[in-house]
Amino acid sequence: QVQLVESGGGLVQPGGSLRLSCAASGSIFSIDAMGWYRQGPGKQRELVATITSGGSTNYADSVKGRFTISRDNAKNTVYMQMNSLKPEDTAVYYCNADRVATMSGNLEVWGQGTLVTVSS
Repeated sequence: QVQLVESGGGLVQPGGSLRLSCAASGSIFSIDAMGWYRQGPGKQRELVATITSGGSTNYADSVKGRFTISRDNAKNTVYMQMNSLKPEDTAVYYCNADRVATMSGNLEVWGQGTLVTVSS
């Protein structure tokens, strides 16, 4: 079974920083795209940032200039550095891996989520 394990969430004050990590494990040959999505209270899940195996990135307008996504292909791990955090960033953040190449074919996998709370 392919699994994504997230870490790094927690409580932080406005203007503070957090770094999220997500490691994929299992019988994986390669992963095309990895990224982060979030779901705030009473809201739908939305894209935050994605990164391909080649390093191309995509960000939501609301986080551009504040968040930075990166990955280590050898470790099948994706990171997101979050700076200048705002209360509206409060959400459960979910790791995503798309086009995960396995012996059984290509998969899309989601992590269980990690809570980020930005509050005074």
